[in-house]
Amino acid sequence: MATEISRRGLALVLSSPSGAGKSTISRELLAREPEMTMSVSATTRPPRPGEVDGKDYHFISVEKYKELEAEGGFLENAKVFDNYYGTPAKPVEDALGAGRDILFDIDWQGTQQVEAKMRHDLVRIFILPPSSAELERRLRGRAQDPEEVILKRMSKASDEMSHWSEYDYIVVNRDVEKSVAQVQAILHAERLKRERQVGLPEFVKELRGE
Repeated sequence: MATEISRRGLALVLSSPSGAGKSTISRELLAREPEMTMSVSATTRPPRPGEVDGKDYHFISVEKYKELEAEGGFLENAKVFDNYYGTPAKPVEDALGAGRDILFDIDWQGTQQVEAKMRHDLVRIFILPPSSAELERRLRGRAQDPEEVILKRMSKASDEMSHWSEYDYIVVNRDVEKSVAQVQAILHAERLKRERQVGLPEFVKELRGE
């Protein structure tokens, strides 16, 4: 009986400036790829109405957070205002070992932290808008932010986009359907990489009669 080839999962990072369409692409990707799940962050902030522990976030105490941080238990973490956020390492490592892919919705700073700990498992994609005018149109189209917030988001977007060259792939989101297809193409190709196919050397040896 031939050696069975299994697959190690991968960590897929999607980053983009606000308004570029990353959240929409993420939702579609999760709906179409049953072997992929969303990374769930831990936070010390209290749950908001409707949020579910373990689904939206892992809600933990500051003491537990500090304990995990001291043990090196986060792939990436940061303090936002008065609350702490971080990606627990163990659930991600367990999923990858079981051949499941994990989707990360993080910024360039979080991506740098994850890269330092698991570069060989990481695939980084940056989503760009087709133009700055279109990005502004999308931000204004939400009709939920005041003018000063929109201007701040545009300024921040410029800084975020300056990190595009730190990513493995770039997708310009002119059309959501095409962008999702491009991200899927990247995902499917990366799954076939030699180093992610566990048992492949033994399988080839058997094919060669060694």
